[in-house]
Amino acid sequence: MDEMTKVRELRADVPVPDRARLAPGRARLVEAALAGERRRALWRRRGFVIVGVVAAVTAVAVTVSLLLGGGTGRKVRPAASPTASPSLRLKGMSAADFLRRAADVLDTEPDVEVPTAKQWIYTKSMQEPLNEQAKNATGPMKVLLGPREGWIRYDGTAMADLGLDTTGKHRKLSVTKMHLENGGEGDDRSPREMYRVLDALPADGEQTLKALRETNAIADTEGESQARNDYGEISVLLTADVMPPKGLASLYRALATLPGGELDDHLVETASGRRVIALSYAREDNPKTGRTMRDQWLIDPQTYRLVGMRMIEGGKVVGGDSIITTAVVDQAGDRR
Repeated sequence: MDEMTKVRELRADVPVPDRARLAPGRARLVEAALAGERRRALWRRRGFVIVGVVAAVTAVAVTVSLLLGGGTGRKVRPAASPTASPSLRLKGMSAADFLRRAADVLDTEPDVEVPTAKQWIYTKSMQEPLNEQAKNATGPMKVLLGPREGWIRYDGTAMADLGLDTTGKHRKLSVTKMHLENGGEGDDRSPREMYRVLDALPADGEQTLKALRETNAIADTEGESQARNDYGEISVLLTADVMPPKGLASLYRALATLPGGELDDHLVETASGRRVIALSYAREDNPKTGRTMRDQWLIDPQTYRLVGMRMIEGGKVVGGDSIITTAVVDQAGDRR
């Protein structure tokens, strides 16, 4: 089989990625699933990144970037092991109770070492869901459907990704200059700006909600409930690239005050092979299907840190990513 020809045929309808496609934005995946995003996020940062593969081998891959802490050159472990068991019984536990317990644990953690402006955040992740095509892929197709790797500078001045060259045999680092701070490129914000917002959040859940409402980083959607708009604010910050533990604890306590959370009573397996806690909240109603799209947050059962997010519709995973590993590195292309 001529695999390169098959790849070209498979992706023939995908346009060559331009600057706009490379510009990160979690809204893009939501638009693909729902044919329209109903909110604009002032603090929205790369919940999903659309990555282009160069020349004749063109593909678009969606990747989550969730870095939850870590210091210079140190690999960040999203979870202790793929088969880790939770230190609590999920059966019969409510979403609110779980979030409050997780927040208490996070409060005991030391602050993360904040990257310098010129350092990069490296993320390796798997696209969700992992379908049969990805499992059985070989050659260039295996690379296209396999783990994704990406980098973003902490100050938001550049991002990078690895794509296939024209032979389909080698990967090539592509760096794109950006200007994400102070509204330089629309609504996107740098990891540094996101960190500063999280680091300033109050410890109390109600006070955190009050602070987010005053900031109003995401314009409220007319006709939506206050709780739905509050969730929109929280969900954007949950995708931050660098997450201080106390900031995540504040978000968890704020989320615990909102209705509609659903906690699976068992661990679920991600495309990266990790067993995690699944916490779901309604995101958008799909007018085409009449079903509600739900965000399913993937949480490490030992550290209670986020290790990915995927979207569920009709009981099926329809998009998202799960983290394999992250690290703070000194330049694009470095992995530790």
